[in-house]
Formats: sequence, C-alpha cells, structure tokens
Amino acid sequence: MLRWLIGGGREPQGLAETGEKLLELNGHTQKITAIITFPSLESCEEKNQLILTASADRTVIVWDGDTTRQVQRISCFQSTVKCLTVLQRLDVWLSGGNDLCVWNRKLDLLCKTSHLSDTGISALVEIPKNCVVAAVGKELIIFRLVAPTEGSLEWDILEVKRLLDHQDNILSLINVNDLSFVTGSHIGELIIWDALDWTMQAYERNFWDPSPQLDTQQEIKLCQKSNDISIHHFTCDEENVFAAVGRGLYVYSLQMKRVIACQKTAHDSNVLHIARLPNRQLISCSEDGSVRIWELREKQQLAAEPVPTGFFNMWGFGRVNKQASQPVKKQQENATSCSLELIGDLIGHSSSVEMFLYFEDHGLVTCSADHLIILWKNGERESGLRSLILFQKLEENGDLYLAV
Repeated sequence: MLRWLIGGGREPQGLAETGEKLLELNGHTQKITAIITFPSLESCEEKNQLILTASADRTVIVWDGDTTRQVQRISCFQSTVKCLTVLQRLDVWLSGGNDLCVWNRKLDLLCKTSHLSDTGISALVEIPKNCVVAAVGKELIIFRLVAPTEGSLEWDILEVKRLLDHQDNILSLINVNDLSFVTGSHIGELIIWDALDWTMQAYERNFWDPSPQLDTQQEIKLCQKSNDISIHHFTCDEENVFAAVGRGLYVYSLQMKRVIACQKTAHDSNVLHIARLPNRQLISCSEDGSVRIWELREKQQLAAEPVPTGFFNMWGFGRVNKQASQPVKKQQENATSCSLELIGDLIGHSSSVEMFLYFEDHGLVTCSADHLIILWKNGERESGLRSLILFQKLEENGDLYLAV
C-alpha cells in the first residue's frame, strides 16, 4: 500500500503540507522494496511522470504520476526486485534482483543478464560511460549498457568488471559525485571508488589491524558484534560522507581521508536511515523508534588529543597506524576537527522508524513499523509564519497602525 505524498511534477501537497492523507494506492500484496520516479524527457511533448514500485510479491507496478492510476503490473520476475534505478539520458529504467533487467518507457524488456546470484542485487547506482554498479553479495559488478546503433538495433548489457575488495556483504552503495561512489559492508568496511576507472580512492578498516595469525572473522567476533559495525546507510555532500554504522554516526572527510566527527552511540539500536538537512545538519532514525537531529560543528583539535587515522579508530579500540610519518601526525593534530551535537529529538513512534522523507518547505515525514506516518514541522519557522499571517490579517482589517 502506498500513501500518496506528491503529485506528479507538482509542489508537495497533502501529507507533506497539512498532514492530510490524499490517497492510498493498493496493488502490492507484500512489503514494498523499492520506489523511484521516472520523469519524461524534456524533449517529449507529453510530460507525464511515472512512479515505479517493487515489492516482495515479485512484481513491479507502474503508476501514472498525474492520475495516480495503475498503468501496468510486471510480474515476470523470478525473484524479489530489491532496487530500481533510472538512466534518464537513455530514457530507460533498470530493475535488480537475481538478474539485471533493462526496460523502456513503454515497459518493454530490452535486455537482461543471466542469473547473477541467489542473494540478488542489493543496490544499484549509475556511473559515467553508460555504466551502472551493482552490489551482489561481497562483489561489485560494473555493467555497461549498449544502446542500439546503425549496425545493431538491439540493446545489450555487458559485464565489464568485478571488484572483489570487500570481505563481507555490501549493505550500502551511493554516488558521492560524478567522479566517485562509496560502498559499505556488513563488517564495517568503507571504500571510496573512482567512478571513471573503478579503482579505490580510499579504504577504511584500520580499526581492526588484524594480526597475521588471526582469522578476520574470528577477530570480529572477539572484538565486537558484527551488527554493531555494519554500515547500514550513507548520505554525503561535496565535502563529507556521513555513515550510519551500527548505533553510531560517522563523518568521513573526502579531502582528508579520515573521520572528522562521530557519535558512537547516537541511538540505542541500529541506525537505519540518515539524510542531510540545511545548515550542516543531519537527521537519523533507528530501530529504537527515535528520530534525532544533529549539527556538525567545527572545533579546534588539541595537540594532546591525536586524531585517529582510521575509520573505526574513533571507537577507542585498536592501534593508530604506526607507519604514519611525524609531519602527517602534526598536521592532523593541528587540523580543525568537528563534532556532531544533538539539537533535536523527535518523540512520537513506538516502534522501529524505517525511513523518512524531508521536504524543505513543508517539513519531515517519518514512517515506522508501528504503522504510523507522522508529519513534523519546524516549530520556529511555523511560529514565524503564523505571526506573519496574523499581522497581514490585522493590516487588512485596518487594525494595525504604525506609530509615527
């Protein structure tokens, strides 16, 4: 079931603006696993926007964004479709499950890969050169989409490369910018990749610093529950990658290649979803039912307080990299670091908060396992708007006089 939040191509209304439920779209019989919008090309005369939803019932439903009617149900999948993505420039969309399928706007299947894995594709993002990156278990698979040419009228999707650098299943994958993307794994590996040549720009797992005789998995069990270090979600800006790691939040600087701020226990349970807000703020939600707002603040790092070089040295365990040169250490000690300060706690849900949508002009919408959808408003902004409306009405009624 979908509760309609945004009309196709229009300003957010209904729930995002007033809290009023506009419409429920019933079509899937099990939980929804992915949702995307498929806008029309600017060159097209018809400006209809499609909404695509995938479900554990092994179907994808296409909805008309203007009329909200169901356009078509696609039920030829052999497994759950876990992710959807749109390649706007080529006017096609992709579905990821046990295989990768390419579809056009008319919902024709253009091409597909063979069976990739029983676990299926867990995440999918677009990168340059008509390529996409698919997370399949521990692997990243680069696919290139071949569009029809004069010599061939057929679409094709080719496997170009497999990246095997992760030691455990990849849970999160997002684009940082046009030149890089980032992945996070179940055992807390963070890798930043070059989107053009698919090489590693940074690898962070110095926290473990495993001894040669110890098996990696064995050391993980000795040090920490793997669930506490799993990277569940990413968001980023031009300068930093924000990572939800277990119960904590970490800010990784893309320029300095290190963690610059963290909250080790931002929530009492795993953080499931994070997003950036304006003014260097971050919002997070958790299995414990809490929704919290944080602010990234700069602070001068003291020389007596060395900045950890590894992603998880911030946890207070492990050893700082002994190979780091003295000038680098001094530079880190004198560098400006940051802190994540809690500035808001939104209390209203009684169960795990799965995710949220943020509308800059209308507030925040959270959805939870308690079957509640809550609309939150910025109290200071709403108070200012009410005051402005009050003065406008007083002026219209002639009750407002300016003292000379």
